[in-house]
Formats: sequence, C-alpha cells, structure tokens
Amino acid sequence: MSHAEAVTLIADRPRPGIKAVRLWLYFVAALIVAMVVVGGATRLTESGLSITEWKPVTGALPPMSQGDWQAEFDRYKAIPQYEILNKGMGLEAFKRIYWWEWGHRLLGRVIGFAFFLPFLYFALRGVLRGSLLAKCLGLFALGGLQGAVGWWMVASGLTERVSVSQYRLAVHLTLACVILAVIVAVARSLAGEGRQTVNGRVRLTARVLVTLVLVQIFAGGLVAGLDAGMAYNTWPLMDGHFIPAAEQLGAMSPFWRNLFENALTVQFDHRMVAYALWALALVHGLDCMRGGGRAAKRAWTLFALVTAQATLGILTLIHQVPIDIALAHQFGATIVLIFAVVHVSGLGAPEAAKAVTAAA
Repeated sequence: MSHAEAVTLIADRPRPGIKAVRLWLYFVAALIVAMVVVGGATRLTESGLSITEWKPVTGALPPMSQGDWQAEFDRYKAIPQYEILNKGMGLEAFKRIYWWEWGHRLLGRVIGFAFFLPFLYFALRGVLRGSLLAKCLGLFALGGLQGAVGWWMVASGLTERVSVSQYRLAVHLTLACVILAVIVAVARSLAGEGRQTVNGRVRLTARVLVTLVLVQIFAGGLVAGLDAGMAYNTWPLMDGHFIPAAEQLGAMSPFWRNLFENALTVQFDHRMVAYALWALALVHGLDCMRGGGRAAKRAWTLFALVTAQATLGILTLIHQVPIDIALAHQFGATIVLIFAVVHVSGLGAPEAAKAVTAAA
C-alpha cells in the first residue's frame, strides 16, 4: 500500500453477524443478476405473454396434466399475440415459450424467499437493527413492487398489443437494476474495508457513472421493447449517417414520443448514451490516476468493463440480436452496474477521514 493510500483510508468495524448478512445480500444480488438474464431470454424468445394470469401462490406449479396444458394454451389463444403472430402454433411449441415465462416467475419467487426468510432470521436475532433494518425493509418493499410492476408489464400485452409496452418493459428492467445496485451498496457498506479519500469531483463523477449506467439500461429496455436492435444494423454509421436526419429523429409528434416510440430515435439515443458513458469512464480513470491507489485501479477496471460492454452492444447490433450475444450484453450491463457501485462505495470524503482521525 502506498503512503498516500495508507493515510486516506477510513476503516469501519463490522459487528458480529454482519459478515453473514453481507454474504446473504451478495447471494440475493447474484440471483437478481440471473433474473435479469432469464428475463432477457424470455423477451428474446417472445415468451413473456405465454402465462396470461397472475397467480402469486398457485402459479408456482406448472400444468400437471394434459388437460391443464390445454387450458393454459386456450387462454393464450385468446390474446392478440397468438391471433396475429402465432396462429396455428401447436401445443408443444406453446410449452417451449411457457417454460421460459414460468421459469422467470419461479425465479422471482425464489428471490422473494431467499430474501425474506434470512431477513426474518437476522432481524429476530438482532443482527439487523437501526438503519440497516430500515434499509433491508426498503429492499423488501422494492422487491414486492418489482413483482407488481412485472404483472403490470405483462398485462399491457394481453388485450390490444402483440407484445408488452416498451415503457413498462424499460421500467421493469430498470427497477430490477436499481434493486441490484442498492443491495450491492448495502452489502459493501458492511464490508468493514477502508475507503480511499478523494476530492469531490472524483466522487461526483463516480456517482454520475452509476446514474448513467442506469439511464443506459433504461434506454436498452426501450430498444428491446421496440425490437429496435433488429434495424439499422451497421456501426458506427446509422442508416448511412453518424447522426440521422432531424426529420427522421423527430418524425413523431409531439417530439417527446420519439424518445420512447420511434425505433430510430430510441436506438440512436442508446448509442449516444453509450458514447457518453465510455467517454466519462475514460475521463474518470484519468482523473483517478492523479491520486493513485485502489481508486485508480477500480476506475480503470470500470473503464475496461464499459469498453467490453460497448463491444458486446456493437456485436449484438451488427449480428441482428442473436440470443447468445444479446444475453451476454444484458449480463454485462449488470456487471458494469455492480462494479460502478463497488467503485463508489470505496471512495470517501476528506471530511470523513478527519472525523475518524479526531475520534481516534
């Protein structure tokens, strides 16, 4: 450890039982990452509308007989997606899309139990108390909200559409990633590791990076919801131009609709946010080099992850969204977000260091 790093580390001493809490939170975070990837597969296989009812308890069991399967299939036949896109689909083909959606919902239930049961155990033993208890209660509430948002999303595709609303899909994906970011931040706050003190500019840009990653995830949700990645499959030019014509970007009225409903504009925005994220990560890495230490190492690792994620995005686009590369891209988004949060959690303010020194 360098001298500069040694004098700028703030140490937190975890109380007994906190290590187990931290491991539990990391385990739930890993399940959320898996949930995001399975959700991506559900979307890419167009399986999300195969289960047309929301049964939080009894829905945990799949159809158990031929009659049950036929009843599920008949309910699916009543929605526009079947009539317009999949008319003539056989029962075996229906089962393939059903299992994706059922697995996605089952994983959601598993996450609920994986969070709630240990939460009760740690709370009853007094390990969770004060602000930590409040944070965990907040996480539980967010998890419940995410389940409701998931059904709200599915319901948008059951009556007048052949797919779910891109608005609701983007909200569902982004909320999952917000929960992931918060749970990682809470776990990191319990690590008992030192935080390197840095200036306000470095802390601010690190936080902006986290925010920009979430904005990019929301933009990616819109791209997925509109199947915008299936068109304009060249890079770096888009429809022959780096910046498409204004009349194309603003073809819808009022203009704000283009940001959410115009496939060209939505994909263009996703590209532009990616460039901004990459450039900010580069500048942040250069800025962190001045102070050295672990902050610089984490900043450059984050820049490398952003670069790898951008590469996956380009490959996803030019190959017209093959499921393997697309899922790697979605997984990569969660890894970038996690590491951005880890990076922020390792940065401390000089004032906090002075307070620790005074207390010692």
